[in-house]
Amino acid sequence: MRLADFNAPELHSPHGAEAKAALERLVLGRDADCRAVRGRQGRVRVYDRVIGLCHIQGRSVGALLRQAGAREGGR
Repeated sequence: MRLADFNAPELHSPHGAEAKAALERLVLGRDADCRAVRGRQGRVRVYDRVIGLCHIQGRSVGALLRQAGAREGGR
C-alpha cells in the first residue's frame, strides 16, 4: 500500500530504512483503519500498490509519521 498523505521514500533511498523503522514503531501492535482512495492521477492503484488513507485512533498515519520526524521522499 502507498499512503495517500505521506510520500514515503523508497527503501533503497538514503532515508528509506529510517522511514520504514518509524512506520513500524507507529503501527506495530496497533489497529489501523485503512481505505483505498484515488491519488493525484485519479487512480486507486499506482504501480502494483493500492493508494490508501490510514488512521490509528482517528489520527492519520501520514500526520503521525511527520510528527515522529520521518522524512518524506519523492519529488
